[in-house]
Amino acid sequence: MKETYYFIQAILTGVIAMLYDKLGVFLPLMTIFAGLMLLDYISGMLASKKEALEHPGDSKYGWSSQKGLNGIIKKLGYICVVFVAFAVDYIITIFTAAMDRPVEVTAFGLLVIIWFIINESISICENAGRMGAPVPEWLTKYIASLKDNVDKTGSGSGVNS
Repeated sequence: MKETYYFIQAILTGVIAMLYDKLGVFLPLMTIFAGLMLLDYISGMLASKKEALEHPGDSKYGWSSQKGLNGIIKKLGYICVVFVAFAVDYIITIFTAAMDRPVEVTAFGLLVIIWFIINESISICENAGRMGAPVPEWLTKYIASLKDNVDKTGSGSGVNS
C-alpha cells in the first residue's frame, strides 16, 4: 500500500514539475483560477439554498438545475476566452519570431486570466454576502479597483498613463 502511495506521489510530482516547466508563472494562476471557479460555483449554490430557506414557496429564489447548468456553461465560456487569449499570445510570439522581430513578452493571456480571477473573487464575496457573511466593504471596493486597473491596462490606457 505504501509503495502505491509513493508511486502516485512521484507521478503527480513529475507531472506538476513538467507543467511548471512548460507554463511557468501561468500554472499557479491557472490553479488559482480553477479553484476560484469551483469556489464561486459552490458558494453560489449555497447562497441560493439559503435564499430558498428564507423565501419558502417563492420560485425566483433557490437553486435549480437550469441555474446550475447555466453557471457551468458560463465557466466553460471563461475557459474558452482564456484559451483564446493564450492562443493570441502564442500566435504573436511565433509570427514575430518568424519575421526576425521577436516579441519577448505578450500579456493577453496573463491579463485575461487575472481579470477572471478578480471577477471570480468579486462573485465569491457577493455570494458570501448573500449567505449572510459579513464582507468588508473595503475589500469589495479594492477588488473592484483591481479589476478597473486590469481593464485600463488591457485597453492600452495603462494605470500610470
